[in-house]
Amino acid sequence: MNRKAIIVFGGAGFIGSHLLRRLAKQNTHRLVSADIRSPRLQISDVDYINFDIRDLSAFDIPVEVELIYNLAAVHTTPGHPTHEYYETNIRGATEVTAFARRRGVKTIMFTSSISVYGPGEEMKSEMSVPRPESAYGWSKWLAEGIHRSWMEESQDRRLIICRPAVIFGHGEGGNFTRLARLLRKGVFVYPGRKDTIKACYYVEDLVTSILHALSQDERYVLFNGCYADRYTLEQIVETFRGDHFPAARTFLIPRWVVLGLAQALRPASGLGIHPDRVMKLVRSTDITPGWLQSRGAAHGGSLASALQRWKIDSEGRFD
Repeated sequence: MNRKAIIVFGGAGFIGSHLLRRLAKQNTHRLVSADIRSPRLQISDVDYINFDIRDLSAFDIPVEVELIYNLAAVHTTPGHPTHEYYETNIRGATEVTAFARRRGVKTIMFTSSISVYGPGEEMKSEMSVPRPESAYGWSKWLAEGIHRSWMEESQDRRLIICRPAVIFGHGEGGNFTRLARLLRKGVFVYPGRKDTIKACYYVEDLVTSILHALSQDERYVLFNGCYADRYTLEQIVETFRGDHFPAARTFLIPRWVVLGLAQALRPASGLGIHPDRVMKLVRSTDITPGWLQSRGAAHGGSLASALQRWKIDSEGRFD
């Protein structure tokens, strides 16, 4: 007897790999990953299909599809020409919802981003008005609208939208991985300030929250994927140092140096040294998980535990 399928668009990526690993343990559905890339972490019992989300006109599988996860995106910021964020993220949303219509899929889970809020020192929740500043943030905000339009076409459709913060864990290769590498080498330099708030979440905790949202009897859920503690950069660094890299030393450089460096690097932005990346280091992303808190499902005091779980999952490499 053919089991119903779950399709994870973008399943070969960081979050998709961890999600599929969890779903494979449940052993309830046929699992399909559709991605233009090869998987970061190969999960047994998953059918990996190479496909470009920007054109799903020829994509199909021969069994009933119960649920779609749309995780596929161009997301590194800065790192891509502006048009690529719109072409992939908006076209992808259009193609996924069109596929759902063709196959009569009733539930979609979509990963957006806290970039829709824009950076700033004020605290933001799901009730805050989106004010994206980057092409990535705008593309994700517009893609949310495409998914909402799909849901509103029929009362029997469900939509879960998650806005993840900085997600870390095995296979991430991003900000937290770079931080671990610097601390392992013995030195970390605070870029202009220590109190920058950086909303973050361990990838396995994110997966737990996504599955929790899907388990609720709610037609539409919008939630921020982050810890409730509102960790500062200093708290993140000191938790890392205290538990894993006690010999590492830290220094603070003045903010005017950081701002001057951002301006000085502007002519070199085409060489991979981007001033926007420098400026991100001194701008807060102060996000709270309002929906998770209202459902008693917010994680608090979990950073130390999350780093320990990452260490175990990566066999001590923090990669």
